[in-house]
Amino acid sequence: MIKAIITDIEGTTTSLSFVKDTLFPYARAHLAVFVRENQDDQLVQMLLNDARQEAGKELDIERLIELFIQWMDEDKKVTPLKSLQGLIWASGYRQGAFIGHLYQDAVENLKAWKAKGLDLYVYSSGSVQAQKLLFTHTAYGDLTPLFSGYFDTGIGGKKETESYRRIAKQISCLPEQLLFLSDMSEELDAARIAGYQTIWLARDNVPDPKAEHRQVTSFNQISL
Repeated sequence: MIKAIITDIEGTTTSLSFVKDTLFPYARAHLAVFVRENQDDQLVQMLLNDARQEAGKELDIERLIELFIQWMDEDKKVTPLKSLQGLIWASGYRQGAFIGHLYQDAVENLKAWKAKGLDLYVYSSGSVQAQKLLFTHTAYGDLTPLFSGYFDTGIGGKKETESYRRIAKQISCLPEQLLFLSDMSEELDAARIAGYQTIWLARDNVPDPKAEHRQVTSFNQISL
């Protein structure tokens, strides 16, 4: 029996194009100015030091900016980068530069599952802050009350089985009581090895009946 649902964001609840064509370019375009203007902020200083530790060497502000942009261009899932992006996006949301995109079928079913008493969680490579921002600023209003918790790469990589074991332990559920939703087969593989039930969101593809995970093209096709 499923007690909680854990959902990915990009390609699952949210279109790939919103992330790749709106959020990422905005962060890249504003990163240098944001870092220079906020380098004395305590949180930003911590992220800069984390980036230095990740790089394994001491870097000045300009070299750090170059490194962050390099990581972005390489789509690195590096925690200090993801956290910095979240801070930049927070500014964009506040200024009305964009609102968080969510598929209507995802919103409707998340609300229905919550009403049935299921606990809902988010697990994304984007920072917890970025996750909350997206679900706060939507065309459907603030959806953060739907979720009981959020997880990012701080708990571990999404293709690592141990990450899913940690999540199950943290939310006090047996793995077999958890359903993980994602559009990435490698993530689903890791979750299934950990004992989770899995469903593959193949929104832009024709479902493959031979796929190792159950495939759907919409949240409406998910029966619990």
